[in-house]
Amino acid sequence: SQPDPPKMGDNQLEVTVKDASGKPVEDGEVSVQFFMAAMPTMNMPAMRNEVKLAPAGDGVYRGTGQVMMAGRWDTTVTVTRGGQRVGSKQLTVVAR
Repeated sequence: SQPDPPKMGDNQLEVTVKDASGKPVEDGEVSVQFFMAAMPTMNMPAMRNEVKLAPAGDGVYRGTGQVMMAGRWDTTVTVTRGGQRVGSKQLTVVAR
């Protein structure tokens, strides 16, 4: 992300997708989903935001995504082709 670490608000996201042999995947549909669990003691519901990234060439996908608040987000990057899921990666992102 730009900035790194991401901040509350809009961030530039970039994902590079390669197949098992290391070749760039250029015909995928890539999305990034941010999820923060509910915090009932703070009267805060769960939050979720999904961003679709556009192909930029050579297996790189880019887009602008919003992080709704600072804190720890469970993040899932998903790649599909023709409506079929071909891969995903889960990671934790801490926004400042």
